[in-house]
Amino acid sequence: MFVHAQSYEDLTGEVEVPLPQSPGPEGNVEISSMEQISEDFSKLSTQLSVSSVQSIEQNPEEDTEMGHEDAASSSSSPEGDGGSRVLDDWYQHQKHVFVLSEAGKPVYSRYRSEEALSSTAGVMMALVSFLESEKNAIRSIHAEAYKVVFVRRSPLVLVSVSHTQQSEQEISQQLLYVYYQIVSLVTGAQLHHLFQQRPSYDLRQLLSGSERITDKLLDSMDVDPSFLLGAVCCHPMIANLRDATTYCLQQAKAKSLVFSILMSNNHLVTLVRKKDQYLHPIDLHLLFNLVTSSSSFREGEAWTPVCLPKFNPSGFFHAHISYLSHKPELCLLMVSTDREDFFTASDCKRKIVERLEKKGTWTSLKEALRNPFYDVTQIGIPELRHFLYKSKSSGLLTSPAMVAPYDTDREKRRLVELYQYLHGRAHCSARPLTTIYHMGAHENILAWVTEAFELYVCFSPLGTKSSAVNGVSRLLRWIRKEEDRLFILSSPTY
Repeated sequence: MFVHAQSYEDLTGEVEVPLPQSPGPEGNVEISSMEQISEDFSKLSTQLSVSSVQSIEQNPEEDTEMGHEDAASSSSSPEGDGGSRVLDDWYQHQKHVFVLSEAGKPVYSRYRSEEALSSTAGVMMALVSFLESEKNAIRSIHAEAYKVVFVRRSPLVLVSVSHTQQSEQEISQQLLYVYYQIVSLVTGAQLHHLFQQRPSYDLRQLLSGSERITDKLLDSMDVDPSFLLGAVCCHPMIANLRDATTYCLQQAKAKSLVFSILMSNNHLVTLVRKKDQYLHPIDLHLLFNLVTSSSSFREGEAWTPVCLPKFNPSGFFHAHISYLSHKPELCLLMVSTDREDFFTASDCKRKIVERLEKKGTWTSLKEALRNPFYDVTQIGIPELRHFLYKSKSSGLLTSPAMVAPYDTDREKRRLVELYQYLHGRAHCSARPLTTIYHMGAHENILAWVTEAFELYVCFSPLGTKSSAVNGVSRLLRWIRKEEDRLFILSSPTY
């Protein structure tokens, strides 16, 4: 077991976390301190482990089955003891996420077992507080197959306990998403004010009913590679049709409107912004997650406050949300600075629909939205199975549909987890890699990170490294040829 901590004197904001190394003379923690940490972690590990769950060992030279393990059957619960069975089920999950206040009050637990949360919250806060007393900030604990990752964003402490293949940095990024999700619901200013006034405030009172939004976010991050790459999926569409659709949004403007966004199946169709205002991919992910977390938005026009933590964490905007079509799915989001502007936004929506119909764009748009993915066979590379391509200049991502052999949930999940593993290798702060070639029993994957793009390409396991390099070259030529269909190349304003 090792504990990764960082001295307060070394903290410089959101720096990348180096891999733990042997402590030097100046960085040693007293033996008694390490024994206390080990004892506290043993309690936490005991509470979160199940003897029948086997650890997964990663050998980077070999392909591994990286899908979820079958849940182990409960062996210790007496018959009829429903509470124990609930706890046993709770322990089976591969990744737990907890949010606590700095006073140790529970705020959120992914699987919401109050009994389990109360028994672990104290141990986790004891670990955080103990190292703070030594003027260190705990970042992670690694023991056997488990990673315990801590992210502190005052006044909250976020903790993940997992036995997955994800790197510490990727888990930290997911915890930051959870923090931003909470800020999007209450604003950063209100969050700090509440805990300054009452350090022991129970934030669950304010967040009651919003748990499903955070649940949905965590579920999405497990299977959607756009979160992994910090990019937004762009819906493929011919440039002329996208431009015509964008023009309709540009013409329906109002003084208070900051952004007008069209989305379909978590893919960005187009976005229009006020001049000099830009929307971070994290804020777009949070907006998409908000829309897809509730079926009530499908029933009519909605008007809801929302904070955009990367754009402005201090206050609320107000979002007008309406579905222009259900089959195929098309949702319009308009973000306004005026909380009294519902009817103005509603009128803008009406004008957009009228223009789409008048210009003859509506029918073509609905037809283009029927499939959010293109088929990998369109590219004409026989051994190519799937890929992820992120354009760093635009923050947009493109990828084809996952087809056989990745047409089952298990295989899709396994491929995403393999992408996660290679992403962690490529972005390891101690030894980042620009290229990786992974050979496995089920597929070969080439990862390539440059200043302009990030690319992960999945090939048949029967191919060679030479054929993979040739395939990547052909793929990049195809992407450049199709870039006006795959991406939004301009940044339109009102």
